[in-house]
Amino acid sequence: MLRARGVEFDIVEYLKTPLHRTALEHIVAILDTSAAELVRKDRRFEELGLKAADYVSAEAVVALLLKHPELMQRPIVVKGGKAVIARPPERLLPLIGVVN
Repeated sequence: MLRARGVEFDIVEYLKTPLHRTALEHIVAILDTSAAELVRKDRRFEELGLKAADYVSAEAVVALLLKHPELMQRPIVVKGGKAVIARPPERLLPLIGVVN
């Protein structure tokens, strides 16, 4: 969607180069939803025996994603001091200045 609109962007392959604590804390702070939304509650989450109620606070989410980066929702788009989880992709439109 970004390419189709000619928006330049950088891709961060966070599984190859995991984000450090400061970067995760920054994303959580500027995210347009709660920190809990940054955690994927998928099969891997269940395999680890985790409970969603334990990962509500920003601190708990950051600690979890430092240990298990594969649980981070994606894609995350950061622009101008704001961040959105672009799932579905249309969620990023207001961030890039497109009004539906």
